[in-house]
Formats: sequence, C-alpha cells, structure tokens
Amino acid sequence: MHQISKLILSILLAITILSTTTAAVRNAPLKVKRIHNLATYASLQSRLQQGGSLVDCWNALTELKSCTSEIVLFFLNGESYLTIDCCHAIRTITFQCWPSMLSTVGFTVEEADILRGYCDAEVGSNAPVSGAPPAQSPAQDPPVPA
Repeated sequence: MHQISKLILSILLAITILSTTTAAVRNAPLKVKRIHNLATYASLQSRLQQGGSLVDCWNALTELKSCTSEIVLFFLNGESYLTIDCCHAIRTITFQCWPSMLSTVGFTVEEADILRGYCDAEVGSNAPVSGAPPAQSPAQDPPVPA
C-alpha cells in the first residue's frame, strides 16, 4: 500500500510539473496596443496635413536613405557638405512629418540636432548647399587672357 501511494504521489508530482512547464512555455495571445491618446493621433494627422502629404513624408524618407553615406561622411571628416536634396529631406522629415525620425533610424539625438542645425543654417543664410566645397573667390582665379 505504501508503494502505491508513493507511485500515485510521484505521478501527481510529474503531472503538476509538466502542466506548469507547458503553461509557462505556451505562447500568450498577441495583444495589439491601441492608441488611447487621441491627441497624439490628432497631432500626427495635423502635421501630415499641414506639412505635406504622407507621400511627401515617405519620399523624404527615401531621399534620406539615399544620402546616408553623405551624412556619414559629414560626421566622419567634418568637411563634407550636404546636398540640397539631403537637407530638404532632413527638413521635411523633422519639421513636417516625424520630428524624432532621425534618432529612430539610427542617428543619436545629438547627431540629429547637428543635421537639423546645419540644414537650417544653410537655408537661413541662402547659401548654396552643394555636394562640393564653395568655389574660390574671383581674386584667386587665374587671369583670363584678353
């Protein structure tokens, strides 16, 4: 009798352990987080409507992707210049679409601030933003034969 009760106790213990392990490994149902803050949704919607269409935002993101190597060189050697298309993409994304997108795609907050500041300064000074350094002044050019 003692052996039977030991066997039953062992079986119950094994069933308990297996059911606990199975419950712990079982996948929980996927919960979709809903936007409960309508102000956040309204803010995004108003930025997209005021600043440009969703297509403009995605086009700017695509342009940003194409000028990633240009941005990396800008930070590596500090002497590169960002093209007007790249600055336009940075300004469109940060001011009209998703302000934190630059940090989301891998740039630090400081790098994003530097890029915004550079492009703002270039647009504010009306200086040409080109892929090459500024041209030499006419005084340094060789004289033109008459």
